[in-house]
This record gives sequence, C-alpha cells and structure tokens, in this order.
Amino acid sequence: MPVTGINTGDHILVFPFPAQGHMLSLLDLTHQLSIRGVQITILITPKNLPALNSLLSAHPTTITTLVLPLPPHPAIPSGIENAKDLHIGGFSTMMVALGDLYNPIKDWFQHHPNPPVAIISDFFFGWTHRLAVELGIRRYCFSPSGAFALSIIFCLWKYQPKRADTQNENEVIQFSKIPNLPEYPWWQLSPLYRYFSEGDAISDFMNDSFRGDMASWGIVINSFIDLERVYLEYLKMELDHDRVFAVGPLLPPCNKVMERGGSCSNNVLSWLDMCNDNTVVYVCFGSLIVLTNGQMEAIALGLEKSGVKFLWSVKEPTIGHVAGDYGKVPGGFEDRVVGRGLVVKGWAPQVAILNHKSVGAFLTHCGWNSIMEAVSAEVLLLTWPMSADQYSNATLLHELKVGMKACEGEKTVPDSGELAELFRKSVNEDTRVERERAKQFARVAKDTVGENKSSMKELDRLVADLSLKNSC
Repeated sequence: MPVTGINTGDHILVFPFPAQGHMLSLLDLTHQLSIRGVQITILITPKNLPALNSLLSAHPTTITTLVLPLPPHPAIPSGIENAKDLHIGGFSTMMVALGDLYNPIKDWFQHHPNPPVAIISDFFFGWTHRLAVELGIRRYCFSPSGAFALSIIFCLWKYQPKRADTQNENEVIQFSKIPNLPEYPWWQLSPLYRYFSEGDAISDFMNDSFRGDMASWGIVINSFIDLERVYLEYLKMELDHDRVFAVGPLLPPCNKVMERGGSCSNNVLSWLDMCNDNTVVYVCFGSLIVLTNGQMEAIALGLEKSGVKFLWSVKEPTIGHVAGDYGKVPGGFEDRVVGRGLVVKGWAPQVAILNHKSVGAFLTHCGWNSIMEAVSAEVLLLTWPMSADQYSNATLLHELKVGMKACEGEKTVPDSGELAELFRKSVNEDTRVERERAKQFARVAKDTVGENKSSMKELDRLVADLSLKNSC
C-alpha cells in the first residue's frame, strides 16, 4: 500500500531477537516504518544477516545494518546464533549472551555522525531501556506476543505471584487485575518466570529485563484493536500512559510471502493446487518445537484415521534433543498416505500455505505469529499450546471462538482417535461457529490494515511519536 505525507527522516535502531517467531514480525514492522520515511539501522549478528536480504533489497537507501558478533557464552556452541538451532530452553541463554552487546552498542552510538533518536527492540531486550536512558533517547519495547499475553507477562514480573505449595505444579494462579480474570495452573506459566529465583544471576537478569520493558517509553504490539481492545486498554491503564501501539497484523508484502523466514520448493503450493477448497489440514508447531516420537505417532495415526488431506511441516531434532527420541515420522506412514498427504521436513512457506484456498484448518502450537497469519487467512485454528505465551494465546482464541482445543502440554500425547475426529470436523462442517467467527475476524484483520484504518493509524501515530525530539 502506498503511504504518503509521512517523511520524518529520523534515524532509529531496530534490534530483533534471533528467533523466527520474534524476528519476522519486527522485520515486517521495519518495512512499514521504512515506507513512512524512517531511516533505520538493524542490529544483527553475522549468521542472521541473510534473513535481511529481502528487506535490504527493497529499501536500499533507508535501511542499513549494524553487524556485531554474538558474544560468546559457554552454553551456546560455536557457530550457532539463532534460537531455532538450540533446544527450546536456550532462549534465556541467548538473552543473557546478547546482553553483553550493551557496551558495543553504546560505543557505536557515540561515534555515529547521526545517532538514532530511538531504539525499538524485542521484549527480550529490556536492558536496552537502561541503555537508551544512558544515551538520552527513547526505547520502545516490541512485543511479538499479543496484548493479552503481554498483560500476563507484565503481571508475573510486576507482582510476582507465588505458589502456596511449592511442590504443586497444578496450583492455580489467578490474574485478578486483568479483564476476564484469567487463571492458569503453575505449569502453564512462562518457564522464564517459573524458574525465577531471587539472587540467581540469570533470574535477576530476566527480572531486570522485563521491568525494563514496563519502564520503556512505549510498547509496540503485533495485534489489532478489534481483536484485543480490552487488553490494550488494560495495558495503557497498567502502564499509566497511552503509548501502546497496536500495529498488526504484521505480515510480509504480498510478493514476499514465499521468502519469509526461509526457502522452500514450490512443490508445496503445487500440491495444494490439486486439492479442493477448505479440505486440507495444515500441521505445524513453529520453528522451535520438536515433537517427541510419541507425539509424532499420535498425529500420524490421527491424520491417517481421519481420511482428510493434510500438509505436515516437521521440525527435525536440534541440540539438546536425545538422538532418536524426537521428530521421527513413523515408518511407512508417508507411503500409506501418498496422494492424500504431504510431509515437509524443514522450513515451509507458512503465510503462503495458510492463504491457499485449499487450507481449511491449522493444528498449531499457538505461537502468536502463527495466530496472526491464520486469523488473517480465514483459517480455523486447532490449538495445542506447549509453552511460554502459547497457553494465553489459546485462551484468547477460545474466548473469541476462533479456535478448537486439540491438546495441551509439551509432553502430552493425545488420543489419535480424538485427533482424527477433530481433523474430520475441522474441514467437513462448514456451519461450525468457529469457522464463521474465523471468517469474521479475517475480514476485520484485512480491513484494519487498509488505508486510514486502525492499524495504519497506529503506525502513523508511532512514527509521529518517534519523531519527538525530547528524550525519555
């Protein structure tokens, strides 16, 4: 969409966290800021630089890079610079390692002829608020999670609820300050918080980081007002200012959907072209989660019993997974479902897949990017949250009646018969309330990024705020 009347020329630093679910949406935001005339430097480590190729070629005069080496950390093997190549528990390690970029960034800033007026950084980089204060500029926290999930996260770190029985993983924690009074058993809370121990160096780093997020000048969220209005208003009340910008859904330009996040052969879309409308179940658990072999077998049996067409994107084991215990497609499965299903190992072009007319349902881990992509594409969501913000994301989907529960828990093995029935229902019953609601929210999501609509106005409000000359 052409954008006119905005050309601030201001220079900002954008700092994405190196994980697909975090990086992609912030880079999509960077594109939107660039077409509004903002000059941008993206901080990146060397091995993540290829992820910027499309963006840099589209904006050769407005976007530049600051390439800094990933500081060494004993728990990160040499050559690894992205969380997707670590066990899912490696997030905290990557956060701590990147915290050592504080002084290199400060040195770069102090020697730059036109230093940034603001920093937009991922919510895992709360320490950049302290850096921004030291530099006399503003820091904006970018949330790759939605407003509801962010409300839960902020409540955890601000109020720090405790269990009465420290051995009871099922003890329910209530969030009475948040609208609709959500509550979760302890085991469903973010592991970054569950393992918090005051006085532990990593825990104190996390605590300071999330408090830095809450203290930042503004919060930028990949969501839209009509989806999360009540939680956006709650955040403004909790933070005591209105600099909460709902700029989503953040998606790549239409001509870039196949390139987003990686490459994949076109045979995926060619295979989908041979399927009837709304008949395919898409199965994908994001760029980080590797399923146990038991879970793999349950899904395979469920797909086989269901008789539905399907596309299954499988992530193979990485560091930290016991060899042979994870990510194995059951022997003979692909031969038995040939012509009816397709298994893709490695990256799949998810935005393009979800927007294909043949895809009717999506079995997902409830990562927020996946939700934004599916909601925008009018696809029914089958929820299987496993960690982090995924439980609160699933709650929101069920609250809005755009999702159907499939399973929950990172080690849970679902009943294959129940999965088969869910797969059949998800693509065979066009009158389901959830499908109609999905269509309704898809229309709203597409409308909100139209000219002069809410998310575009929020982007313009953000750009105007970035251009303010006073410091934090």
